[in-house]
Amino acid sequence: MKMRTMTPADLDLVIGWAAAEGWNPGLEDAAAFRAADPEGFFVTEQDGEAIAAISVVNLDPGFAFLGLYICRPDWRGKGVGMALWNHALRHAGDRTVGLDGVAAQQANYAKSGFVRTGATRRLEGALDALHSGDIRLAEPAHLPALLALDARANGYARPAFLTAWVQPLETRRTLVLEGAEGPAGFATIRRCRSGSKIGPIVAPDAAAALRLIRAADGLFPDTGPVIVDVPDSNDALGQLLAKTGMVETFATARMYKGAPPPAASILHAPATLELG
Repeated sequence: MKMRTMTPADLDLVIGWAAAEGWNPGLEDAAAFRAADPEGFFVTEQDGEAIAAISVVNLDPGFAFLGLYICRPDWRGKGVGMALWNHALRHAGDRTVGLDGVAAQQANYAKSGFVRTGATRRLEGALDALHSGDIRLAEPAHLPALLALDARANGYARPAFLTAWVQPLETRRTLVLEGAEGPAGFATIRRCRSGSKIGPIVAPDAAAALRLIRAADGLFPDTGPVIVDVPDSNDALGQLLAKTGMVETFATARMYKGAPPPAASILHAPATLELG
């Protein structure tokens, strides 16, 4: 048994495991995930087969994010996952590490020094697409402004990840909300195994965030429900979405080991629960 860095084929396999667990990852997530920190994805291997996985992605010099923590069902309860957990956390060095964990695992994460700071609710349902004249597809020239908005929204920078995330693909598009002095917000929609998730959503207020969501929904019509992960630190959007009939289908706890970044009112949804 050995622990090692994932190959691209490993990451494809693990995203498949995530789909089997009901995490509903995006159809083309793997490349953007690896762009964030290729050395931040780990597997435990037994007899040439991956049996457990985790990511601890270094996003900037002070912050990392933990995700994709999965152990194959036939290897659970044998200490394999915890050994890989400890191995992967060393990759973060002295950075603050964040994660989005399910309620059943919060006590286990707390044993490793993670402290709950809030929650994220997944809202899902059908929306009426609506085009707004000040919202349009992102272009390469928008990237510096999007990186700045994302850093302001999260309290840390993640240029490698976001640069890959906002690249237009067949299953992923990013929209920009134009303001008087340039981009005032943005949102990325990506098709998933079921429906489409929208995130990150960065906007001046919840009403503008809802307009970005409605505009994004029109990019992939007839692909199933719209899914938005809404942090409780900024629940005004959640209330607006609930009024449209969207319902909560899942929830996670946001936890940090180390000093958490400051919450920002312009962050209305994370990009992905696997990488923040």
